Amino acid sequence: MLKNILSNFVFTVSAAVILLFVVVGAAMPKRFGAVAGDLFRFTTVNFGWFYLLAVFIIVLFLIGLAVSKYGSIRLGGEGEKPEFSFFTWIGMLFSAGFGAGLVFWGIAEPMSHFFATPFSNIEGESRSAARVAMGYSFFHWGVSQWSVFAIVGLVIGFLQFRKQKDGLVSTALEPITGTKPVVKNTIDTLAVIATVMGIATSVGLGVLQMNGGLNAVFDTENSIMIQLGIILVIFIAYMISSSTGLNKGIAMLSNLNLGLALVLLLFVLIAGPTVFILESFTLAIGDYFANFIQYSLRLQPYQEGTWTRDWTIFYWAWAIAWSPFVGAFVARVSKGRTIREYIFGVMVIPPVIACLWIAAFGGTALWNDLQNDTGIAAAVDADLTSALFKTFEVLPMSTILSILSIILIFTFLVTSADSATYILASMTTSGSLNPPIFAKIVWGTLMAAISAVLLYAGGLEALQTASLIAALPFTVLLLLLIFSILKLLKKEPLPIRPADLRRFRRLEKAASNEQDKNKK
Repeated sequence: MLKNILSNFVFTVSAAVILLFVVVGAAMPKRFGAVAGDLFRFTTVNFGWFYLLAVFIIVLFLIGLAVSKYGSIRLGGEGEKPEFSFFTWIGMLFSAGFGAGLVFWGIAEPMSHFFATPFSNIEGESRSAARVAMGYSFFHWGVSQWSVFAIVGLVIGFLQFRKQKDGLVSTALEPITGTKPVVKNTIDTLAVIATVMGIATSVGLGVLQMNGGLNAVFDTENSIMIQLGIILVIFIAYMISSSTGLNKGIAMLSNLNLGLALVLLLFVLIAGPTVFILESFTLAIGDYFANFIQYSLRLQPYQEGTWTRDWTIFYWAWAIAWSPFVGAFVARVSKGRTIREYIFGVMVIPPVIACLWIAAFGGTALWNDLQNDTGIAAAVDADLTSALFKTFEVLPMSTILSILSIILIFTFLVTSADSATYILASMTTSGSLNPPIFAKIVWGTLMAAISAVLLYAGGLEALQTASLIAALPFTVLLLLLIFSILKLLKKEPLPIRPADLRRFRRLEKAASNEQDKNKK
């Protein structure tokens, strides 16, 4: 078994590349951070337009596909029931797709936009700034981000459960790129590297916030040594969880995450400015729909500034870097659902939960700054990791809330890393649905190591840079997936709809009656 794993091209090459990043980053952290920064600027300046266009095209395609005649095709055999209950399915989607990122940015993002607005003609920390901040935050955590996960998962799930093929990205692209081993191995290697960088970004963000939470509750310092200690504890936890399999460890943690998140959400909704939260949510939904096209394609070629590059382009690149992992995982847990159910489930329900979270937590922070001048926005501008815990200070039972949030961030990180370990091991063992423990150990170790190195080399900036650079080549593959699924679906026989069946039976009965009359 070990010999087969080590002889796998994708496993050895992608592991070697990540290991090289770890060694170089640990040996030359300042130089590593500087080069990463240069690559970040080159990528955003020259290819930001490409990220925006690609994601916009994917959103339009998936909506069109969901309402088309192909929406009734099932990811599995005809009549096959979904493998997981609806609550568990949504919990898995929520945990894998958002992880600790939503907890980190749920307050940090709207307060950042409130303090330094996306538009130069809007004054910071004003009521107009608050409205724009909420609407833009909804946009960044809405259907666009999830469309990227959905397109990858759709093609993989279709091939894996309807055509009984492996769940590799290269297999999903076979209708377009062919079956040459060198092409397939290159595609899968790119997918693995992008996934590791995307996961490293999320783990690093969660570790930074956990450090901030421990500092707020227990007055520890924000230091790299504490962050490395947190990574070690998370590593041990997700490696233990990964040994229990998909139906136990990940499913149980996903339910725990969703349940704990809903408890915190309901508490803040009730204890916070409830009416303001609900009104902000409603208004921001309207602003989201009204500004969707403008925000989706917004760049700044006629004015100075890097806001779009720092926020929207970073988010899309981060989602694209996540997409091989989240897409493969979403496909794995969506067996038995129709394409229409899959697309609407993946692109609507998690974003709605995310927007409710942002409205409750971000809305509470905004209201207190506007009404009570609490200075949360200024504190967030000085330290992003303080956003959640500064907001808890204006709520009752702040210490308990902070401790529960630290636990939630921890379980999110463990679930995301556990899921990623499973998917990476599967991707590097020819798409195995039950990858060997050795492969999980290797990828679990490398994920923890690259997260630690990126934090050591430059903290938040290095984490953002890594995900964006890794996403660029994979964006091309995402667009090719559109053509791939179209070719596959055109060859697929459409299931008989109940309405068509009833119409056929009526016609058959009418023909039978006509025959009886003729005989008489």
